[in-house]
Amino acid sequence: MTQQSGSTGTVQLETEVLRATEWVIEPGGAIPMHPHNYDYVVVPMMTGTMHVLNSDGTEIVANLVSGQSYTRAAGAEHRIENRSADTTVVFVEIERLA
Repeated sequence: MTQQSGSTGTVQLETEVLRATEWVIEPGGAIPMHPHNYDYVVVPMMTGTMHVLNSDGTEIVANLVSGQSYTRAAGAEHRIENRSADTTVVFVEIERLA
């Protein structure tokens, strides 16, 4: 488990092929800037909004719907923010390691 800046990441499963990590971002919290070295799928566990600040300065408002997955390619580098005052952002990130 890693905890930083109002966020907690807990690895739920890791094999030679994939890693599943549950992320919890408290209201006002963030996952600091980080790169993604692998393709990944995000499975929101709640419905709400999070802000994705990309390393190139662009920003995406991600409208999450519980159980509605999306995917991103390796190479992304970003910071994830929960700007809500009362909603905790929770999602499972599944990385394809091989």
